[in-house]
This record gives sequence, C-alpha cells and structure tokens, in this order.
Amino acid sequence: MEFDSKHSVIVPEGVFIIGTYDENGVPNAMNAAWGIQSDFEEITLYLSKHKTTENLKKTGAFTVAFATRKTVVISDYFGIASGNDVNKIEKAGVHVHKSAKVNAPIIEEYPLTLECTVKEWNEEREMLVGTIVSQQADDSILTDGKVDLAKLEPIMYDASFHVYRVIGEVVGKAFSDGNQIK
Repeated sequence: MEFDSKHSVIVPEGVFIIGTYDENGVPNAMNAAWGIQSDFEEITLYLSKHKTTENLKKTGAFTVAFATRKTVVISDYFGIASGNDVNKIEKAGVHVHKSAKVNAPIIEEYPLTLECTVKEWNEEREMLVGTIVSQQADDSILTDGKVDLAKLEPIMYDASFHVYRVIGEVVGKAFSDGNQIK
C-alpha cells in the first residue's frame, strides 16, 4: 500500500540533545531528530529556527548528547518546551558543566556527549554542520574502551507512532556475515 511521502519512515531517527549557551552564559538544550554522522569528525543536523540556533550562531559551539532509556523524560521535555519561554535546564533539574574544549554545556545526566564547533550554519537550508573536537563518555557505558550500545541504551524516534524506541540487540557482525554468500 502506498502512503503519503510526507510521512515517510526513515530509520533510525536519532534523539540528539543539542546544548548551547546564550550570550549571557545561560545553558539551553533542545531535542532534535534529524541528524547524521557526515564525516569521521563531523555531524550534520537539520534544525529549524530555535533559541539553540540563535545561541550557536553567537558562540560558534554546541554539544550533542545521545538520549537514552534513562533520559527519555528529560529528553522529551527538551523537545516540547521552548528555551525562549523557560530555563529548560533549571526546570528539568539537570546538572551542567562547561565543556573544556568548546563554549557549550555538557549535561551530566547524559553518558555520551560530543563537543562540537560550528563548521557551517546554513539558515536557508536549516542545516548545521559541526566539527567534533572531543567526545565525553561515562565509564559505565564503555567496554574495552569503546562505547557499548547495549550499556548506553540509546533511543530513536519512531515517527510512525510518535514514540521512542530503544536501540539494542545485536543481530549480525558487520563486514563479516556477508562472507557466507561469497
């Protein structure tokens, strides 16, 4: 059955928490779903106009935290409240410290955060390209020094049902399982 292409299902849609400071050093966070790794040290996000986009134009920096099973409530809140109306960081009761590498906040409740500088902000296309300058990962999500998605329990946005789903189960080995067909 064919259905409306405006509601196409492209998966997974990440749940990215974008952290910025405003011109007064007040931290803000927003929830974004349209993003990809666009190079080894680069992330591209599509963001309509928000307080966050105004902030990153002024500071040239932002952080990207990955929403998880444990952070679903605060992550959703960061998407439904406006930083123009309320101090979302304060209201959510999260803990923030300044990144050592960029002028942006790290929200301590998230176990994995990228620290980024603005490489390009295309207001017309609503496209943000960031250079990843550092990555912070809590020891609790590492296995042999690598981020373990089973421990991280990242969530994705399911646009069909407007719910969050956990990403997790290993179903195959990349660059290996296809050798069975060779």
